[in-house]
Amino acid sequence: MQHWPVYVLFLFLAFCDVSSQRKKKSTSHNLSRGWGDDITWVQSYEDGLAKMVESKKPLMVIHHLEDCPHSKALKKAFTEQQTIQRMAKSDFVMLNLVHESNDPNLAPDGFYVPRILFVDPSMTVRADIVGKYANRMYAYEPADVDFLAENMKKAKILVKEGHEEHGDL
Repeated sequence: MQHWPVYVLFLFLAFCDVSSQRKKKSTSHNLSRGWGDDITWVQSYEDGLAKMVESKKPLMVIHHLEDCPHSKALKKAFTEQQTIQRMAKSDFVMLNLVHESNDPNLAPDGFYVPRILFVDPSMTVRADIVGKYANRMYAYEPADVDFLAENMKKAKILVKEGHEEHGDL
């Protein structure tokens, strides 16, 4: 009888932990918008920049629209490509936007969708990591997922080299 407050406290703490895990999981799931539920997504560009600087990982920004057939097709290919999913989960700060950001750096060649940009921890949009199309430099199509995976590897290498040059690693 003397231990019942301890049991109540234990049950309360267990309930709080389960509740916070459910909330975290559902928030992350909502932020994924179908691009990869196992990936940790940031909520805004500003959050992404802060997490990128803190983690020293590149930020990958995916601009898309929910009802755009090109965005839907790229999303399907993106989620099916395991190399991309693995790198997105472990090597990048990930953000997908269905609304345009106020930062003009995120639309260096226009406001089309889908487009994918990489930002390094110095807060520089990488103009040297682009898709295959001269008229839409940051566009990727479903058939381009292997090229996107190569660009993700390139972004990781450039960030690592940048840290080595500055003695950050």
